[in-house]
Amino acid sequence: MGKNQSSAEKRHLQSEKRRIRNKRVKSEIRTEAKKVVAAVQGKDKAAAEAALKAMIKDIDTAASKGIVKKNAAARKKSRMQRLFNTLSV
Repeated sequence: MGKNQSSAEKRHLQSEKRRIRNKRVKSEIRTEAKKVVAAVQGKDKAAAEAALKAMIKDIDTAASKGIVKKNAAARKKSRMQRLFNTLSV
């Protein structure tokens, strides 16, 4: 801690850092999801598959760090996988 820094001030700074980091990760997940949806709507299977893999990787990382809850991560992955599977039909 700094010279005149209380533990509450330190805790506030730490939580602010985490909030910004978590916001960036969640935003990245949403961006990846939009890429998957756009590729599926454009009937581009290769791009959709690449975007889906990237999204799943980001979601799994976020879930392991507690940024996204485990069941929420599973739900998001499942929905995107179902959307991707519509290209195969």
